[in-house]
Formats: sequence, structure tokens, C-alpha cells
Amino acid sequence: MTQIIASIAEISAKYDVLYCDLWGCLHNGKTLYPEAVAALQAFRAKGGTVILMTNAPRTKHAVKKRLDQMGLPADAYDAIAASGDATQVAMLQGAAGRKLWHVGPGKDEDLFSVIPDWLQDQPAIERVELDAAEGIICTGPFDEFTETPEDYRGRFLSAKVRGLKMLCANPDLVVDFGDRRIYCAGALAQLYEEMGGEVLQFGKPFPPIYDTARTILAGMGVSYDPETVLAIGDGVRTDIRGAQAEGIDAIFVTSGLEAERFGSDIENPDAGLLESYLKAEDLHPTYTIGRLR
Repeated sequence: MTQIIASIAEISAKYDVLYCDLWGCLHNGKTLYPEAVAALQAFRAKGGTVILMTNAPRTKHAVKKRLDQMGLPADAYDAIAASGDATQVAMLQGAAGRKLWHVGPGKDEDLFSVIPDWLQDQPAIERVELDAAEGIICTGPFDEFTETPEDYRGRFLSAKVRGLKMLCANPDLVVDFGDRRIYCAGALAQLYEEMGGEVLQFGKPFPPIYDTARTILAGMGVSYDPETVLAIGDGVRTDIRGAQAEGIDAIFVTSGLEAERFGSDIENPDAGLLESYLKAEDLHPTYTIGRLR
């Protein structure tokens, strides 16, 4: 049974490292949540390490730039592990070929232009139209505010018939941008898989992003016991399932994507509704909290 807590300060003494989700936990795509920021600052102040673990289909550099624009203080985290970085490695190593059809908005350009030094010697990736592609890299809809996965069915059928492999840079199905819910790359990848296409995914709940986080910690010289790692997230199929698969304790933040499931008081999820939902989904988060604080 999950333990409902009011603040991570109640349990933080047990943990040395936090893997903290961004969208739905630390911000809503437009503004930061001040109490969540303060919670991360407090965890670091006691000697903990905070890795911001995001399914953003961009590199950590682009993620940091956006967080800076939003006003996230530098003392709220130590490093960023982004799905885009894990995807970029596979892309540059030719996991789906060298000629790729990029499905996604222009804001994801850094995935192709900001290349780590250790990957500079890889052959160039050429972005081409679908009819000339050897594979697909998906970072989201071209227009995330108007398009749905069904808008891609015809083109995906053509890609599937040709046996094109898709690299999905963001396994999230949807995200709330302010008060508006929009589709992510994961929703397109789900459709492609349902149609019989092959998809490789790199963010939560899949192993590559956790490997990325561990590599970051090793590079920082952080020594820790795996049992002292705590994941925080609002995505049940990404954050919570991913933590379970990795054997990591987790906090389920109910005020995010699933907010309407647990009663009218977002700050205090209904224990009965919560337990019924978690049982039905076969989820076992160590803790549950209304909002990250």
C-alpha cells in the first residue's frame, strides 16, 4: 500500500538521490511551482543530489535554456537527464539509418545541431522527406496544438510497409501545457506500433534514460547506494512504471496528469480512489503526494 505524504521532507532522510520529473511536477509548461522548487532546494541543502529526469525530446542544453527562461534557480538541481540525449546517441550511431524523416516541431532542432564531443566522429545524419527515408525520428507532432495521431495514419502506413524503424524521443502520450492537453511523440509511436511498425524508445519508462542518469552521477563522482534513489513523477506509465522496472522507490504526484481521478481536493488525494486505481493499474509507488513540496 502506498504511503500518502504531505511533503518530501517527511521521508527525504532515507534518500541521497532524486530523479525528479519536470512537466506536471516542477512546472506546467508555462510556470514553475514554487513549493516544488523549494522542496528540491531543501533536499540539496541537506547534501542530496537532484537529477532532473525528463522525457523532453531535446538535449539537456535546450532543457536548461527553457528552465532558465522560466526562472528555475541553479541551486534546485545538479544535472539534467533528458530523453533527447539518450535518443541522440542512438540516432548518431545509426540505429535507424542515416537518412531520417523527422516528425516533430522546429523547436527540437538542437537534437541535430548540438552534438557532444564524443559523438563528433559519427557520420552525419541527413534529414529527408518520407519517400527517401531509411528510418524515422519522432519528437512529436509537427503542430502539437492542432494535430492528433490520426493525422499521421496514412504516412505511417507507407513507412510501415517499407519497414522503417522509428526512434521515439519522448514516450509521453500527452502533456498539459498550462490548461491545455496536447499530444506527444509517444502517442504517435503508439499508433505506429499498433499498425505493426517497429519503435525504439529512450525516455521513461525505458532503460536508456536511467542509464544516462547513472552515467551522469558517475561523472559527477557521486557515491550512493541504489536503495537511496527516489524517483518523483506524475506519469503512471512513464515515471512510476519506469521506477518499478528499475527497482527504485517512487513518489506518485497525483496533481498532474491523473488529477481528476482522486477526488475534488487536489492537495489531498482520496485514499480509497487512489488504492483502487493503483491496484487496477498494478502500480506500487512507495509514496503518493498531492503536489510536490
